[in-house]
Amino acid sequence: MIMRIADFNNLEEVTNMSQCDGCDKTGCESCSSDPKSMKARLNEHSNVKKVIAVMSGKGGVGKSMTTALLASAMNRAGYNTAVLDGDITGPSIPKLFGEDGAALSDGKNIFPAELPGGMKIMSINLMLEDVNSPVVWRGPILANVVKQFWSDTVWGDVDYMFVDMPPGTGDVPLTVFQSLPVDGIIVVTTPQELVSMIVNKAVAMAKMMNVPIIGLVENMSYIECPDCGKRIELFGKSSIEKVAGAHSLPVLARMPIRPEFASLADCGRVEEIECRELALAIESIKNL
Repeated sequence: MIMRIADFNNLEEVTNMSQCDGCDKTGCESCSSDPKSMKARLNEHSNVKKVIAVMSGKGGVGKSMTTALLASAMNRAGYNTAVLDGDITGPSIPKLFGEDGAALSDGKNIFPAELPGGMKIMSINLMLEDVNSPVVWRGPILANVVKQFWSDTVWGDVDYMFVDMPPGTGDVPLTVFQSLPVDGIIVVTTPQELVSMIVNKAVAMAKMMNVPIIGLVENMSYIECPDCGKRIELFGKSSIEKVAGAHSLPVLARMPIRPEFASLADCGRVEEIECRELALAIESIKNL
Protein backbone atom coordinates (compact mmCIF):
# COMPACT_ATOMS: atom_id res chain seq x y z
CA MET A 1 0.00 0.00 0.00
CA ILE A 2 1.06 3.61 -0.49
CA MET A 3 2.86 5.05 2.52
CA ARG A 4 1.78 8.51 3.64
CA ILE A 5 2.65 10.59 6.69
CA ALA A 6 -0.79 9.89 8.15
CA ASP A 7 0.04 6.17 8.07
CA PHE A 8 3.62 6.53 9.35
CA ASN A 9 4.43 3.46 11.37
CA ASN A 10 4.34 4.24 15.11
CA LEU A 11 3.92 7.96 14.52
CA GLU A 12 3.12 8.37 18.20
CA GLU A 13 6.49 6.86 19.03
CA VAL A 14 8.14 9.37 16.73
CA THR A 15 6.70 12.25 18.73
CA ASN A 16 7.57 10.72 22.08
CA MET A 17 11.17 11.44 22.95
CA SER A 18 13.14 8.82 24.80
CA GLN A 19 14.19 9.45 28.36
CA CYS A 20 17.60 10.67 27.21
CA ASP A 21 16.50 12.84 24.29
CA GLY A 22 17.21 16.46 25.09
CA CYS A 23 19.20 15.53 28.18
CA ASP A 24 22.10 17.92 28.75
CA LYS A 25 23.77 15.75 31.38
CA THR A 26 26.50 13.19 30.96
CA GLY A 27 26.81 10.09 33.07
CA CYS A 28 23.33 10.25 34.58
CA GLU A 29 21.63 7.01 35.59
CA SER A 30 19.34 7.03 32.55
CA CYS A 31 22.23 7.31 30.09
CA SER A 32 24.37 4.38 29.09
CA SER A 33 28.11 4.74 29.19
CA ASP A 34 28.36 2.57 26.07
CA PRO A 35 28.07 4.72 22.88
CA LYS A 36 27.11 1.65 20.85
CA SER A 37 23.92 1.30 22.90
CA MET A 38 22.66 4.55 21.35
CA LYS A 39 22.75 3.14 17.83
CA ALA A 40 19.34 2.56 16.27
CA ARG A 41 18.66 -0.96 15.12
CA LEU A 42 18.79 -1.59 11.40
CA ASN A 43 15.74 -3.14 9.77
CA GLU A 44 15.94 -6.92 10.01
CA HIS A 45 15.60 -7.23 6.23
CA SER A 46 18.53 -4.90 5.57
CA ASN A 47 22.29 -5.17 5.41
CA VAL A 48 24.10 -1.84 5.04
CA LYS A 49 27.88 -2.12 4.86
CA LYS A 50 29.01 1.53 4.78
CA VAL A 51 27.26 4.77 5.74
CA ILE A 52 28.52 8.09 4.39
CA ALA A 53 27.06 11.34 5.73
CA VAL A 54 27.24 14.42 3.51
CA MET A 55 26.91 17.60 5.54
CA SER A 56 27.46 21.34 5.41
CA GLY A 57 27.58 24.15 7.90
CA LYS A 58 24.84 26.07 6.07
CA GLY A 59 22.32 25.62 3.30
CA GLY A 60 22.66 26.54 -0.35
CA VAL A 61 26.14 25.13 -0.91
CA GLY A 62 25.11 22.17 -3.10
CA LYS A 63 25.14 19.46 -0.42
CA SER A 64 22.22 17.49 -1.86
CA MET A 65 23.63 17.75 -5.37
CA THR A 66 26.97 16.44 -4.13
CA THR A 67 25.20 13.58 -2.34
CA ALA A 68 23.35 12.65 -5.52
CA LEU A 69 26.49 12.82 -7.66
CA LEU A 70 28.49 10.65 -5.26
CA ALA A 71 25.71 8.07 -4.97
CA SER A 72 25.25 7.98 -8.75
CA ALA A 73 28.98 7.47 -9.30
CA MET A 74 29.11 4.58 -6.85
CA ASN A 75 26.03 3.03 -8.42
CA ARG A 76 27.60 3.24 -11.88
CA ALA A 77 30.70 1.56 -10.46
CA GLY A 78 28.60 -1.49 -9.69
CA TYR A 79 27.92 -1.01 -5.98
CA ASN A 80 24.49 -1.42 -4.40
CA THR A 81 23.78 2.16 -3.43
CA ALA A 82 21.10 3.93 -1.42
CA VAL A 83 20.32 7.49 -0.33
CA LEU A 84 18.59 8.34 2.93
CA ASP A 85 17.27 11.89 2.69
CA GLY A 86 17.81 13.23 6.18
CA ASP A 87 16.86 16.77 5.24
CA ILE A 88 13.25 16.40 6.38
CA THR A 89 12.21 20.04 6.07
CA GLY A 90 14.04 20.65 2.79
CA PRO A 91 14.02 17.33 0.91
CA SER A 92 15.37 17.47 -2.63
CA ILE A 93 16.68 13.97 -3.33
CA PRO A 94 13.53 12.66 -5.09
CA LYS A 95 13.47 15.74 -7.35
CA LEU A 96 17.11 15.32 -8.31
CA PHE A 97 16.51 11.71 -9.31
CA GLY A 98 13.17 12.35 -11.02
CA GLU A 99 11.27 10.17 -8.56
CA ASP A 100 7.71 11.36 -7.96
CA GLY A 101 6.15 8.14 -6.73
CA ALA A 102 5.16 7.25 -3.19
CA ALA A 103 6.83 5.06 -0.60
CA LEU A 104 5.08 1.73 0.00
CA SER A 105 4.36 -0.13 3.21
CA ASP A 106 3.08 -3.52 4.31
CA GLY A 107 1.82 -2.04 7.57
CA LYS A 108 5.07 -2.76 9.40
CA ASN A 109 7.92 -1.94 7.06
CA ILE A 110 8.56 0.92 4.67
CA PHE A 111 9.83 0.17 1.18
CA PRO A 112 12.07 2.76 -0.49
CA ALA A 113 11.69 3.93 -4.06
CA GLU A 114 13.94 1.99 -6.40
CA LEU A 115 15.27 3.82 -9.44
CA PRO A 116 15.67 2.17 -12.87
CA GLY A 117 19.41 1.87 -12.26
CA GLY A 118 18.84 -0.02 -9.02
CA MET A 119 19.58 2.75 -6.53
CA LYS A 120 17.20 3.02 -3.57
CA ILE A 121 16.06 6.29 -2.02
CA MET A 122 13.91 7.21 0.96
CA SER A 123 12.66 10.72 1.60
CA ILE A 124 9.82 12.43 3.41
CA ASN A 125 8.71 13.78 0.01
CA LEU A 126 7.79 10.21 -0.95
CA MET A 127 5.20 10.32 1.85
CA LEU A 128 3.55 13.67 1.14
CA GLU A 129 0.25 14.00 -0.70
CA ASP A 130 1.58 17.28 -2.08
CA VAL A 131 5.36 17.61 -2.41
CA ASN A 132 4.99 21.37 -1.96
CA SER A 133 3.47 20.95 1.51
CA PRO A 134 5.83 22.10 4.29
CA VAL A 135 6.86 19.75 7.06
CA VAL A 136 6.40 21.84 10.19
CA TRP A 137 7.78 19.67 12.97
CA ARG A 138 10.01 20.37 15.93
CA GLY A 139 13.59 19.15 16.06
CA PRO A 140 13.09 15.98 18.15
CA ILE A 141 10.35 14.75 15.80
CA LEU A 142 12.51 15.39 12.74
CA ALA A 143 15.39 13.51 14.32
CA ASN A 144 13.26 10.51 15.21
CA VAL A 145 11.80 10.34 11.70
CA VAL A 146 15.34 9.96 10.34
CA LYS A 147 15.89 7.12 12.82
CA GLN A 148 12.72 5.43 11.57
CA PHE A 149 13.91 5.77 7.99
CA TRP A 150 16.91 3.73 9.10
CA SER A 151 15.05 1.21 11.25
CA ASP A 152 11.73 0.74 9.46
CA THR A 153 12.84 0.84 5.82
CA VAL A 154 13.61 -2.42 4.03
CA TRP A 155 16.88 -1.43 2.39
CA GLY A 156 18.00 -4.92 1.40
CA ASP A 157 21.69 -5.36 0.66
CA VAL A 158 23.44 -2.00 0.40
CA ASP A 159 27.16 -1.51 -0.13
CA TYR A 160 27.12 2.26 0.36
CA MET A 161 24.37 4.38 1.90
CA PHE A 162 24.65 8.15 1.56
CA VAL A 163 22.82 10.28 4.11
CA ASP A 164 21.91 13.74 2.85
CA MET A 165 22.09 15.69 6.08
CA PRO A 166 20.21 18.91 6.82
CA PRO A 167 22.45 21.98 6.97
CA GLY A 168 23.90 23.07 10.26
CA THR A 169 24.70 21.30 13.50
CA GLY A 170 21.27 20.84 15.06
CA ASP A 171 19.12 17.96 16.28
CA VAL A 172 19.08 15.86 13.12
CA PRO A 173 22.87 15.79 12.50
CA LEU A 174 23.34 15.01 16.20
CA THR A 175 20.87 12.13 15.98
CA VAL A 176 22.45 10.74 12.81
CA PHE A 177 25.92 10.73 14.37
CA GLN A 178 24.64 9.14 17.58
CA SER A 179 22.15 6.67 16.10
CA LEU A 180 23.55 5.55 12.74
CA PRO A 181 26.88 3.75 12.27
CA VAL A 182 28.42 6.53 10.18
CA ASP A 183 31.73 5.41 8.66
CA GLY A 184 32.75 8.81 7.35
CA ILE A 185 31.67 12.37 6.64
CA ILE A 186 32.12 14.54 3.59
CA VAL A 187 31.77 18.26 4.29
CA VAL A 188 30.57 20.47 1.43
CA THR A 189 31.41 24.16 1.25
CA THR A 190 31.74 27.08 -1.17
CA PRO A 191 34.57 29.61 -1.59
CA GLN A 192 33.15 32.49 0.44
CA GLU A 193 35.04 33.31 3.63
CA LEU A 194 31.79 33.34 5.63
CA VAL A 195 30.97 29.80 4.54
CA SER A 196 34.47 28.64 5.43
CA MET A 197 33.97 29.94 8.94
CA ILE A 198 30.78 27.91 9.27
CA VAL A 199 32.55 24.84 7.91
CA ASN A 200 34.81 25.03 10.94
CA LYS A 201 31.72 24.45 13.10
CA ALA A 202 30.68 21.38 11.09
CA VAL A 203 34.17 19.93 11.29
CA ALA A 204 34.32 20.61 15.02
CA MET A 205 30.99 18.85 15.54
CA ALA A 206 32.17 15.77 13.64
CA LYS A 207 35.30 15.61 15.76
CA MET A 208 33.26 16.00 18.94
CA MET A 209 31.15 13.02 17.87
CA ASN A 210 34.27 10.99 17.01
CA VAL A 211 33.09 10.43 13.44
CA PRO A 212 35.89 10.30 10.83
CA ILE A 213 35.93 13.08 8.24
CA ILE A 214 36.78 11.80 4.78
CA GLY A 215 37.50 15.27 3.45
CA LEU A 216 36.14 18.53 2.10
CA VAL A 217 34.39 19.24 -1.20
CA GLU A 218 34.26 22.82 -2.43
CA ASN A 219 31.31 23.46 -4.70
CA MET A 220 30.86 26.44 -7.06
CA SER A 221 34.62 26.97 -7.01
CA TYR A 222 34.78 28.59 -10.43
CA ILE A 223 33.22 28.76 -13.86
CA GLU A 224 35.07 28.06 -17.09
CA CYS A 225 34.82 30.54 -19.94
CA PRO A 226 33.18 28.67 -22.83
CA ASP A 227 35.40 30.49 -25.36
CA CYS A 228 38.90 30.40 -23.87
CA GLY A 229 38.56 27.96 -20.97
CA LYS A 230 39.83 30.47 -18.42
CA ARG A 231 38.72 29.80 -14.86
CA ILE A 232 36.75 32.65 -13.30
CA GLU A 233 36.34 32.60 -9.52
CA LEU A 234 32.90 34.15 -9.18
CA PHE A 235 32.88 34.07 -5.38
CA GLY A 236 36.44 35.23 -4.89
CA LYS A 237 39.63 33.37 -4.15
CA SER A 238 39.13 29.98 -2.53
CA SER A 239 40.19 29.42 1.06
CA ILE A 240 39.51 25.68 1.03
CA GLU A 241 43.19 24.73 1.28
CA LYS A 242 43.60 26.97 4.31
CA VAL A 243 40.53 25.51 6.03
CA ALA A 244 41.55 21.94 5.19
CA GLY A 245 45.09 22.55 6.40
CA ALA A 246 43.87 23.92 9.71
CA HIS A 247 42.12 20.62 10.37
CA SER A 248 44.63 18.32 8.62
CA LEU A 249 41.96 17.22 6.14
CA PRO A 250 42.25 16.49 2.42
CA VAL A 251 40.51 18.56 -0.23
CA LEU A 252 38.60 15.93 -2.20
CA ALA A 253 37.29 18.16 -4.98
CA ARG A 254 36.87 21.69 -6.25
CA MET A 255 33.73 21.55 -8.34
CA PRO A 256 32.98 24.18 -10.98
CA ILE A 257 29.65 25.73 -11.85
CA ARG A 258 28.31 23.95 -14.92
CA PRO A 259 24.91 25.15 -16.23
CA GLU A 260 24.38 21.83 -18.01
CA PHE A 261 24.61 20.02 -14.66
CA ALA A 262 21.96 22.29 -13.19
CA SER A 263 19.67 21.66 -16.18
CA LEU A 264 19.96 17.89 -15.82
CA ALA A 265 19.32 18.10 -12.08
CA ASP A 266 16.24 20.27 -12.61
CA CYS A 267 14.91 17.60 -14.99
CA GLY A 268 15.51 14.80 -12.49
CA ARG A 269 18.37 13.35 -14.52
CA VAL A 270 21.22 13.70 -12.04
CA GLU A 271 22.22 10.07 -12.62
CA GLU A 272 23.37 11.02 -16.10
CA ILE A 273 25.98 13.44 -14.76
CA GLU A 274 29.56 12.21 -14.57
CA CYS A 275 31.60 14.70 -12.56
CA ARG A 276 35.29 13.94 -13.07
CA GLU A 277 36.24 16.35 -10.29
CA LEU A 278 34.80 13.90 -7.74
CA ALA A 279 37.24 11.11 -8.69
CA LEU A 280 39.34 11.51 -5.53
CA ALA A 281 36.24 11.59 -3.34
CA ILE A 282 35.00 8.37 -4.93
CA GLU A 283 38.32 6.61 -4.37
CA SER A 284 38.43 7.82 -0.77
CA ILE A 285 34.98 6.35 -0.16
CA LYS A 286 35.96 3.03 -1.70
CA ASN A 287 39.00 2.88 0.58
CA LEU A 288 37.02 3.22 3.82
